[in-house]
Amino acid sequence: MHYTVNIFFGNQSVPIHFLFETAAFFVGYRYYTYLRKQGEDLISSKNRFFILIGAAIGAFLGSHLIGIFENPTFIGRLGIIYFMGNKTIVGGLLGGLIGVELTKSKLGVTSSSGDLMVYPICLAMIIGRTGCFFAGLDDGTFGIASNLPWAVNFGDGINRHPTNLYEIVFWVGLWATLCLFERKRTFANGARFKCMMVSYLVFRFFIEFIKPVYFFSFGLSLIQLVCIAGILYYYKVFIYPQNLSKPKNYA
Repeated sequence: MHYTVNIFFGNQSVPIHFLFETAAFFVGYRYYTYLRKQGEDLISSKNRFFILIGAAIGAFLGSHLIGIFENPTFIGRLGIIYFMGNKTIVGGLLGGLIGVELTKSKLGVTSSSGDLMVYPICLAMIIGRTGCFFAGLDDGTFGIASNLPWAVNFGDGINRHPTNLYEIVFWVGLWATLCLFERKRTFANGARFKCMMVSYLVFRFFIEFIKPVYFFSFGLSLIQLVCIAGILYYYKVFIYPQNLSKPKNYA
């Protein structure tokens, strides 16, 4: 396969990564609206709208701010093009979380708004990371050199860990695990989202070790430090796991 993969329309070409990224947002949102119609939402449509706006603004800022500071040696390049061209999912998720919590605080909403977003996020991430894989080296989500039989040459002659594919496997596995879990137990309010966030932050912390990222002198990257901060924020998930769910009542 030749990277970057493009789709041609006559003499014009469109990066397949752009198409997958666009599809991730569209399909994820449509899946969210479908799930909301299927169940009982304790949050009004008006408040949901403002919460989504808060999430979008927080995700945008968090994704790009963490992205531009991910490699301190490039900070001198700060500018609108550099700002828009650098983003990270970890920053987006945690920035979105901050945006949601601030918005809910202003609105006086106490019910969880994230549980409904978990499965749409899983679907969107699977689609988005597929696009990252087809983007090859341009996307920057590839791993370090590897001799493993499934290592991929993204166009520079070096076989690398396909860390974008690893992430797809993670999201598929997390989605399946949560679905199987919910067959026997019921998540407490907000617990499904907490489990998703903690699982992903732990995954990203370890996967960073096989990515060609900037590591500080103490051996961690900025993404890993942000992951640690997020995990500490959800410390109760580890201390009180029994409070996350309860058995379903089959009576």
